[in-house]
Order: sequence, then structure tokens, then C-alpha cells
Amino acid sequence: MKKEYYAHPTAVIDDGCTIAKDVKVWHFSHIMPNCTIGEGCNIGQNVVISPEVVLGKNVKIQNNVSIYTGVTCDDDVFLGPSMVFTNVTNPRSGVNRRGQYSKTHVGKGASIGANATIVCGHDIGAYAFIGAGAVVTKNVPPYSLWVGNPAKQLGWMSEYGHRLIFNKEGIAECEESKEKYKLENGQVTKIG
Repeated sequence: MKKEYYAHPTAVIDDGCTIAKDVKVWHFSHIMPNCTIGEGCNIGQNVVISPEVVLGKNVKIQNNVSIYTGVTCDDDVFLGPSMVFTNVTNPRSGVNRRGQYSKTHVGKGASIGANATIVCGHDIGAYAFIGAGAVVTKNVPPYSLWVGNPAKQLGWMSEYGHRLIFNKEGIAECEESKEKYKLENGQVTKIG
């Protein structure tokens, strides 16, 4: 059976991976056993994807990213250059904690900036935006914007990646898409 994805000759893809069509795997990247890579994903140079990671469709992974066992990403996730996920809260070289990996889920359309770190066991909501260099140590709600170390919420973002400014009725409009959002009880939903 002919493969329907592209892998650069220097890329290493271990046995047992499921890689959908139109995926691109670039220079010196390593996809370990039993990963699932969705259609249209772009895996940049020098990326490590550990065993059993699951990526949805159209996930964009920039250069030098590490995605460890326990991570799942929904469709349309963006992972910026040199960002990293962890999978053990208290690692020690002399203590084997395999099988004790904490899970992290990244929701549809979320973006994680360059050099950000996502500490394991904390989920990133759909369309959330994590700024460059942020260190995420708690769950991130959908549409929220987080920056800093430790990361703190700075505001809200549209599905097109623009800051949302809410009026006194709790309504905001994306400057690019003109879609409207409602902020109510500390949660944002798209209303049209």
C-alpha cells in the first residue's frame, strides 16, 4: 500500500504509527510507536512525538517541539517553535515513573506560542491562546489568553486569534471575522 504522506529522508517513523494523508514530517523529526497523526498535519524540523500521542487534523507543529506521552491535540491546534509539554510532575533520573504519566488535552483551534511550557495534567481549552514563553500550571478555559511565568489570564481571544473587548452587556466582536462572542459567568461562547 502506497503511503499518502511525506516524510523527509532524515525523519524517523517507528512501527505502529497511524499517519493520515497529506501529513508532512520534516528534517530530523522522530515519531515514536503507536502515535496517531491526523490528516493534513505539518510536523516541523527536529520534533519529537512520544509513544501514543494523538494529533487531530491540521495540527501545525513548528521546529524543536517535544510532545510527550499523555498528550492529545484536537483539530487545528498550533504548537509554536520550541514549546514543550511535560508528562510527569516530579521527575527524577533515578526513579522510574513510566506508566504514571499525567494527561494533557489541547482543544480545537488552540495556539501555544514559542518556548511555552505546558505542565502536565492541565488542559488547554478550545481556541485558547498561550503567549510565547508562558508556563501553564493550571487548566486554561476556552477562548482565554494566558501569558507569563507562571501563566496568568490576560483576556479573551476570538477563533481568528484577535483580542476580544467586551461591552457592558458582555458582547464582543472579532475585528476580522465579525463573529460575536458573549462573556457570561467567566466563560466565553460564540453567538454568531
